[in-house]
Amino acid sequence: RPRLVFHTQLAHGSPTGCIEGFTNVKELYAKIAEVFGISPTEILFCTLNTHKVDMQKLLGGQIGLEDFIFAHVRGETKEVEVTKTEDALGLTITDNGAGYAFIKRIKEGSIINRIQTVCVGDSIEAINDHTIVGCRHYEVARMLRELPRAQPFTLRLVQPKKAFDMIGQRTRSSKCPGEGRVVSGKETLRLRAQGPATLEEGPSPFEEEAARRVDDLLESYMGIRDSELGERAGRVRGSPPRNPPPRSPCFSCSPASTMVEAAKESPGAAQLARGLDSVLGEFAFPQEFVAEVWAAVCHPKAGQE
Repeated sequence: RPRLVFHTQLAHGSPTGCIEGFTNVKELYAKIAEVFGISPTEILFCTLNTHKVDMQKLLGGQIGLEDFIFAHVRGETKEVEVTKTEDALGLTITDNGAGYAFIKRIKEGSIINRIQTVCVGDSIEAINDHTIVGCRHYEVARMLRELPRAQPFTLRLVQPKKAFDMIGQRTRSSKCPGEGRVVSGKETLRLRAQGPATLEEGPSPFEEEAARRVDDLLESYMGIRDSELGERAGRVRGSPPRNPPPRSPCFSCSPASTMVEAAKESPGAAQLARGLDSVLGEFAFPQEFVAEVWAAVCHPKAGQE
């Protein structure tokens, strides 16, 4: 029989791995976990051909030979208190076939819809401190349906891990000194290894050229270019990308430009490695790659040689 090999990534960002030889969901999770050195219990669910939490792309009972598997792993845990003022909470629940039930849909205008911290893709870990790990989705739905009205209860949720959480949009305070300032469209969000992100003018020609050199190194070492890495759209080395997204106009929102900024602030490759661990640690870049990035940014002629 021909070998059925599938390509996979962690949805929040990772190199591309190859898996084969699984016959069910639990075995699939075990194979993915083995490739990335994590526990199978870290995986909440998988989507096909998108890194996004897209419930229309959930991995079900079938995987196409050309499908790319993205594994969404455990992120932050949160607890929310809910008061059941109606019979229905407005949740549609499904499960991953391996012990985790999670939210597939939230009805607009429902009780849960009014709680902003509850999101599609959140795994339900416990109800009133009673763990529901191992329960099927219909069992969890029945538990929630049987909760009494007008009596608050607590949901413990686990959200999928996200890439570049520090880039999340913030509501601007009225005390912000930049309030009312017209943005030219040439500014860039500057991410630093130490300290908060700042909005600055666009990249210099040197920074753009350095980012291109780092982009070439990304492709050489990981088989993926910066725009694809930043958007989490995986591809197999040497083959054309799957539906490549447009390159982001924000220079410092991309991994390559983040590396350039970190390299400029690092006196050597060792310091750069520590800096990258603090902002891009989930990629686990090899030491040789980090050394070449530092040389390409800080000593471009040597890096090109």
